[in-house]
Amino acid sequence: MIGKLSGRIDYKATDHVLIDVRGVGYIVYCSDRTLASLPPVGQACALFTDLVVREDLMQLFGFQTLVEKEWHRLLMSVQGVGAKAALAIQGTLGADGVSRAIALGDWNAVKAAKGIGPKIAQRVVLDLKDKAPSVMAMGGTVAEATGDAMAEADVIEPISMAAPPSSAQADALSALGNLGYGPSDAAAAVAQAAGEDPQAETPALIRAALKLLAPKG
Repeated sequence: MIGKLSGRIDYKATDHVLIDVRGVGYIVYCSDRTLASLPPVGQACALFTDLVVREDLMQLFGFQTLVEKEWHRLLMSVQGVGAKAALAIQGTLGADGVSRAIALGDWNAVKAAKGIGPKIAQRVVLDLKDKAPSVMAMGGTVAEATGDAMAEADVIEPISMAAPPSSAQADALSALGNLGYGPSDAAAAVAQAAGEDPQAETPALIRAALKLLAPKG
């Protein structure tokens, strides 16, 4: 399994890039979003990759983060979603957008991707809604893998409570922090969601908190 490539960009096309790794050229298919973020031809780049093997075909797909790679794998697990369709969804929404759409059950957002109809979009949301929290909580793993240090502003501070937050609340806070929400806003939303449903598990808490944090009107 080829999990990551680091090399020089030799060529860019509309849906793939050719990366020279010590004299060996690898064709890597990427989303529009990833292609637009890559440096110009001739410069160095690094991509996490997923090797998709079919009976008569082997293709490499490239991603800037491990979260994107994991979403690609999960999206392909949905019946009717192939590798190119999974790329299209992430290219339209981004990894954070996919997380929000699935956590909130917003299949219309998924349907905005090219080639994705309403039935497939609904199936994506239904099949992956319980898996979204684990992917959303991967931020720390990604930072370690890419060598990026988390900014102090991104670190979720402990909540002042009479009792420590439950495991579900802690996981929900971590997921919201990885999506870019501030510690105080995330804590308030999770606390309110937990107060309304004390028995809620992590996926339900995240969905409820995201609804509370969503712009009004």
